[in-house]
Amino acid sequence: MAYDVAVIGAGVFGSWTAYHLQKSGEKVVLLDAYGAANSRASSGGESRIIRMGYGPDELYTRWSMRSLTLWKSFFQQIGQRLFHPTGVLWMAGEKDPYTLMTLATLKKLNVRHETLSGSALEARYPHIAFGSITWAVFEPDSGVVMARRAAQAVAEEAIRSGAGYLPEAVGAPSGKGRLASVTTGSGATIRAGHFVFACGPWLPRVFPDLLGGRIFPTRQEVFFFGTPPGDRRFASPAMPTWIDFGEQFYGIPDLENRGFKVACDRHGPAFDPDLSDRTVTREGPVEVLEFVGRRFPALKDAPLVEARVCQYENTSTGDFLIDRHPDFDNVWLVGGGSGHGFKHGPALGEYVAARLADGGPVEPRFSLATKDRVRKRSVF
Repeated sequence: MAYDVAVIGAGVFGSWTAYHLQKSGEKVVLLDAYGAANSRASSGGESRIIRMGYGPDELYTRWSMRSLTLWKSFFQQIGQRLFHPTGVLWMAGEKDPYTLMTLATLKKLNVRHETLSGSALEARYPHIAFGSITWAVFEPDSGVVMARRAAQAVAEEAIRSGAGYLPEAVGAPSGKGRLASVTTGSGATIRAGHFVFACGPWLPRVFPDLLGGRIFPTRQEVFFFGTPPGDRRFASPAMPTWIDFGEQFYGIPDLENRGFKVACDRHGPAFDPDLSDRTVTREGPVEVLEFVGRRFPALKDAPLVEARVCQYENTSTGDFLIDRHPDFDNVWLVGGGSGHGFKHGPALGEYVAARLADGGPVEPRFSLATKDRVRKRSVF
C-alpha cells in the first residue's frame, strides 16, 4: 500500500508527528516493532516531567510552553487526566548560574514563576531538608505527564483519525536519491512519498554508518519509594516535582499511588534497547537511598516499591536530531531526545509536519552536521 508519509517509531516523537500529519490531511502509516510506548521504548516510562526552565535556552523553553498547551488540549479532547500540575521546583545553591539563567529566561518569556528564599522554602516545605540549597525557582503551571499512557493515547488518536498502523520492524534503507519503499520484518513493502525515522535508541541500529557514533543510548535507572501510611507530604500538592541540579537528581511526587519517584540524571553506561538486561544493578539504589535520606529525612528507611531501567538516547550536545538524511531527499531522521525530549513531543511533531509540508530549512541546532562523535552535553 502507498502512503504520503510513513513514520517509523510510535514513541512520543513519532506518534505526535503522525498525529499532526494525519490531522493536516496526509495519508499516514505508523510502524513500531514492539508497539507504541512499549517497555523497551524511551517513551514507555510511568511519568515524565514537563518544565519550562532550560537555563538560557529560549528555544526549548518556547517549545515547552507550546507543548504544554498542546498536551492539555489533547487530554481535554480525549477526556483523560494524564497531566498532573504538580509545579516544578528548581533547587539552587548560592549564585547558582544555571538557575539564575533559568530565572532570567522565565522572566523574559513571561512564564509564571516564583522566587523562593531559603526561609520561604523551609516554611512551605518543612518535610524537605534543604541543606546547602539556599533558594529556588518554582514553576506553578508545570508538572508531570503520565508518559506511557499519554504516548499510547496520541498513537491511538492518530489511528482513530485514519492513520494506518503496523506493529512491525523496518529494515535499513539502501541506495541514494529518492527512497521509494521500505521492507518490514514480515516482508511487506511500504511505499510512501516521505519517510520519518523516529525510532529513538534504534536509530543507530537502522543507520549504523551514519548515526552509530552520533546517537548514544545509555542505561538509566529509576526508583519509586513507598511513603509512610496515610502521609500525604510526599504527594501533590504538598510535594512538588523537584530538580536538584547541583546533585544531578530529580524527583516526582507520589502520583496515582505509585510511590515517590527519584532518579539520577547523570548519563549511565552504553545500553542496547533490544538485548540489555533491564534488572536494576545491586549498586544502583545505594547512591539514591543516600540522597533521599539526606534530602527527605522521613523517607530515610523508605522501602523500594518499584525500580525500572530505561534509556536515554543522547546526541553529543543534548540537542535533538531533526534533519533530512544526507543520501535521501525524502527521508527524515528524528530523535536524540537525550533525556529531556518527552515533554516536547507535541511541538516537535508539529515542527516536523511543517517541514515536510513547506520543505523549509531546519533549525541549525537540530541538524545532523552539529552531531559530533564526542559528547559535550550542553542541554539539560
